[in-house]
Amino acid sequence: MDERTDLLTIGQLARRTGISARTLRFWSNEGVIAPAGRTASDYRLYDAACVARVELIRTLRELGLGLDDVRRVLERKATVAEVAAAHMAAIDTQIRALKVSRAVLSTVSKRRSTLEETALMNRLARLSAAERAQIIDDFKADVFGRLDIEPGLRERVRELSIDLPEDPTPDQVDAWIELAELVQDPDFRARLGTFLELNTPAPGRKAPPGANIWWARQVVNEVAQAREDGVDPDGPAAAELISTMFGNADLNAVLASLEAGIEAGAERYRRLVGRVQGRRSAPDATEELRWLATALRFAAEGRTARR
Repeated sequence: MDERTDLLTIGQLARRTGISARTLRFWSNEGVIAPAGRTASDYRLYDAACVARVELIRTLRELGLGLDDVRRVLERKATVAEVAAAHMAAIDTQIRALKVSRAVLSTVSKRRSTLEETALMNRLARLSAAERAQIIDDFKADVFGRLDIEPGLRERVRELSIDLPEDPTPDQVDAWIELAELVQDPDFRARLGTFLELNTPAPGRKAPPGANIWWARQVVNEVAQAREDGVDPDGPAAAELISTMFGNADLNAVLASLEAGIEAGAERYRRLVGRVQGRRSAPDATEELRWLATALRFAAEGRTARR
């Protein structure tokens, strides 16, 4: 073939395409490009069709396709569209895995976690959907199972889903790690159970006196305004606010309910659930609730003293 002047040596093909001779030799050995002929000394020679084929292979490789997929496309065993769709799905999976890794590393960095804590967070972040659901189901069965509540409410609790979406953000993964740790803590479960027992109406009964603190945002907003106005929780303005909010209700019962929620970390739980679900939740009201607890304590003592 030495008389053919249109053929290129592998070095010339490398210069023409910008692909190293070593890579071209590897591709040739793998069968994705084939020489158009050989010299008398058995060196490979390539023609214009090989140049075009190398350009196509480079495009597919830059898109991340493996040589097996490249070969299938070139041999017409699969279309570019079919291989692209499959590869896109694989990339999506890799992206989700990378997001999880980034979220874990971010949490480890913020918490300055130990190696053991890092391993636990990584395991929690990579649980399957079924494994995550099992954690939440175990938590609901333990905490809500002890409550005497209406069948309809029990069914709503049973159907309550707290899980990551298919393509979670790093913040959602971070929140899931923290939530999964929290709901598996026996002490948290016990505290939350106590709080719910004090705030959940039994069948056929009215809601307990303090329940509206947690289920009505108006209470928190009014307290936030009082704090902004500089109202002291032990002063007459605070006592008047308590009277407006709760009327003749048993303030000690309201206080017990409120303190149980603060002790349980109900606000932390509420916000973590919102973050996992990707919802914009109301701001953390822990400081407002602590102010309200102080105001309730003074108002209850004042009411007792007047009797």
